[in-house]
Amino acid sequence: MSKVGNYISEAFEELRTNTTWPEWAEVQRLTIVVAVFSVLFALATWGVDETFSKAIAGFFNLIKN
Repeated sequence: MSKVGNYISEAFEELRTNTTWPEWAEVQRLTIVVAVFSVLFALATWGVDETFSKAIAGFFNLIKN
């Protein structure tokens, strides 16, 4: 169990001393970029889903009649 504790301790030390963290302004900018692309991707996925749903419904209505 001491190996796990040692690993966690070393991981935190690495994060504290050897990691270069971005500036707050860059974090905010990148967060906005990720949010915008997430919304765009969700809208694109919704659009493709709606298109295929209507196409499949039309296909089955064509076969049914």
